[in-house]
Amino acid sequence: MGKPTGFLDYDREEGKNREPKERLKDYKEFHTRLSLDKQCVQGARCMDCGVPFCQSGVLFSGMVSGCPLHNLIPEWNDLVYKGKWDLAYERLIKTNPFPEFTGRVCPAPCEAGCTAGLNGPSVTIKENERAIIDTAYENGKVEANPPLKRTGKKVAVIGSGPAGLSAANTLNKCGHKVTVFERSDRPGGLLMYGIPNMKLDKEIILRRVKLMAEEGIKFITNANVGDNYDAQDIIDNYDAVILATGASEPRDLQAKGRNINGIYFAVDFLKANTKSLLDSNHEDDNYISAKDKNVIVIGGGDTGTDCVGTSLRHGCTSLVQFEIMGEPATERSEKNPWPEWPKILKVDYGQEEFKTIYGKDPREYLTTVIALNSDKDGNLESVDTVNVKWKKDNNGRMSPVPVNGSEKNWKAEIVLLAMGFTGSQSYLKDAFGVEFDGRGNITSEFGNFKTNVPKVFVTGDARLGQSLVVTAISEGLKVGMEVNNFLRK
Repeated sequence: MGKPTGFLDYDREEGKNREPKERLKDYKEFHTRLSLDKQCVQGARCMDCGVPFCQSGVLFSGMVSGCPLHNLIPEWNDLVYKGKWDLAYERLIKTNPFPEFTGRVCPAPCEAGCTAGLNGPSVTIKENERAIIDTAYENGKVEANPPLKRTGKKVAVIGSGPAGLSAANTLNKCGHKVTVFERSDRPGGLLMYGIPNMKLDKEIILRRVKLMAEEGIKFITNANVGDNYDAQDIIDNYDAVILATGASEPRDLQAKGRNINGIYFAVDFLKANTKSLLDSNHEDDNYISAKDKNVIVIGGGDTGTDCVGTSLRHGCTSLVQFEIMGEPATERSEKNPWPEWPKILKVDYGQEEFKTIYGKDPREYLTTVIALNSDKDGNLESVDTVNVKWKKDNNGRMSPVPVNGSEKNWKAEIVLLAMGFTGSQSYLKDAFGVEFDGRGNITSEFGNFKTNVPKVFVTGDARLGQSLVVTAISEGLKVGMEVNNFLRK
C-alpha cells in the first residue's frame, strides 16, 4: 500500500497548530490541515508492511495499540496516496461511523502500532483519516441514508456520547426504530460537553446528529432518565434498552478542607464553559470563570490539559498543574518497546500555550495535595502540598510516600479536580435495577453486553470504565449487532 519507498523518500509532515498567542484569544479549533497534495504524500509513507499493527487494536501491557475499530488503514492510505478521496471515504466508513470525531480527538493508538514507527516517525494516520472525512463532507459525499425497511422493533439508547451514537447508528441501519435519550440540553455526551470546542468544534457533532435524525433516529434532550423520565416505563415500552451513560462519576480528592468554596470537578468546569460559550458566547456569565484567579489543576491526562487551556483562555492570573506520578522519559525505554503505547512525555496544547506565556511547563510532578485552606469567608485561599516518592508496600505494590521537608503552600482561588472517573453513577442501580461490579461499572455477562435485567444492555465506558472515544465507538458497534441479533430471534 502506498509508495513502496515512501517512508524512505518523504518525511512525516503534520498540519500546523495555530500560534498559541493567536488561538488563546478564541475557542476555535486550533489544529489545521495540510493541503490535499501534501496529504497525498503522507499517504505514500504507508509501508505495505505485511504486519499492520495499526489496525490490530490489541492490548499490550494493559494499553491498546492499533485501532480498536480495526480500520482498514493500509487500504485507505493507499487511496489517499493516489488521490482517490471518494474511494478512501467508502473504505473508511466500512469500519468507522464517525471519523470526523476520531480524526480530531483520538490519541491515535494506530500510530503507536505503525511499523514505520519502529525506527522512525509513524505515518500520519490520524490526519489522513480527518482529511478523508472532511473532504467527503466538502464534496457532498456524506448524505443521509435511511434504511429501506423497518422491522417494527423499538430500541431506547440512554446516553448520546460516542458509544450511544454508535449503537443508535448501527441499530437504525438494521431497520429498528431508535430513540436516544440525553439528559443534557444538546446531544453528544462526552463529545459535546467533555471536550472543549478548540479540540472539537460542536458544529461537527451537530452536523452528524442532524444526519442521523434525517435517517430516522429520534433524539430527546433534557431527558434525565431516573428523574424526569421513568426507567421502568422505558423498559416496558421498548423492545430493548441500551445503557450508554458513560463512566461519569468523578474521582474526588481526599484532603482536609475539601468542602471549601472554589473546588470544582473538571467535568463541571468544562461543561459549564462550553454550554455558556454555545448559549451566549460567554455573555450570560453562567460558567465557572478563572479570570484573574490563581488556578490549580490536580491531575494530568487530556482532562487536565483541557482545564489548563480553558483557564488560560479565561485569563487566569497564574496556574499550576499537579501530577502525583513522576515525569515520563522523553524516549521509549527498553521495557516499553514497539508496538506498545509509548509511555513518554507528552506536551499537549495546554502545556504548549502555558509555556508560550510563562516560559515553562505548568506541571509539578510527584506532588500531592494534603490540605486546602480558606479565608475568613470560607473561600479557597491556598493549597498545601507535599512531594512524594514511589515505593513498594508490604503487598509488593507501588505506592506514594511523602518526602519529609517538602511541604509547600500555593496561593489559589480555584482548584480543578481532573483525577479521572471511578465508574458509572450510582443512581442507575435504583433506576434500572442493574448490578455493578467491584470497579463501579455496570455488570454485563462475560463476552457480551447483557445486564442482569432482561432486555437491558450496557456498552461503552458504563461497561468498561473510562476509555478512549474510539473504544467507545467500537463498543457501540458491537452492542448494536448483539441487540440486533437479540431482536431478530
